[in-house]
Amino acid sequence: MMNCAIEVNDLTVVRGTRTVLPGISFTIPTGQVTGLLGPSGCGKSTLMRSVVGVQVISSGTVTVLGETAGSKPLRDRVGYVTQAASIYDDLTVAENLRFFARILAATADDVERSIGAVDLDDHRDQVVGNLSGGQRSRASLAVALLRQPDVLVLDEPTVGLDPVLRRDLWALFHELADGGTTVLVSSHVMDEAERCDRLLLMREGRIIADDSPAAIKASAGVEDIEDAFLALVEKEAAT
Repeated sequence: MMNCAIEVNDLTVVRGTRTVLPGISFTIPTGQVTGLLGPSGCGKSTLMRSVVGVQVISSGTVTVLGETAGSKPLRDRVGYVTQAASIYDDLTVAENLRFFARILAATADDVERSIGAVDLDDHRDQVVGNLSGGQRSRASLAVALLRQPDVLVLDEPTVGLDPVLRRDLWALFHELADGGTTVLVSSHVMDEAERCDRLLLMREGRIIADDSPAAIKASAGVEDIEDAFLALVEKEAAT
């Protein structure tokens, strides 16, 4: 049995008068690419923030690598890439990486490895503010890779990217997973589901399916993940 990298038990998040996550539970094994898929506004980002430990939760527990999410022992073991690029526009790619490397106690070799991993060698000396959206997203990912994290949490990292860049990034995610990193990546684009080892399908704050893409489709009796998602929604409505 695979080791458990992330364990969520009865997680509830309430924002104002709205219950965003109504007591959900699941586990994520080590060394897989797990996709968190669902429509915009279904609670994906809130769940990911909870896994990273930057979300105030109402009840339940979130454990990452055997530690409470957000606790000090996890600071250099968990990488997090938000939807908005979390780098400085007035610095070059290399300057950004060197700046964050000093904060994270990473080495010069880590900087070079991270820039190469996201294929930004040719843009290393360009100011980030002059890069395309896809290049900025890759620069943010490079920062998250500096300390070679055991868990990498990616909130819709492929939004707005062209098909070639999307393909290359998914190949990188699987390369990281093959090396033992646990990758949790969210998306609202259903065709990306087939690129995942495992899927958590989410709707209105709840996990409505948790299995491999093939198993989810087989269970729904369809050949397309989007059709499987719709079939699950209709089944829930009928019951």
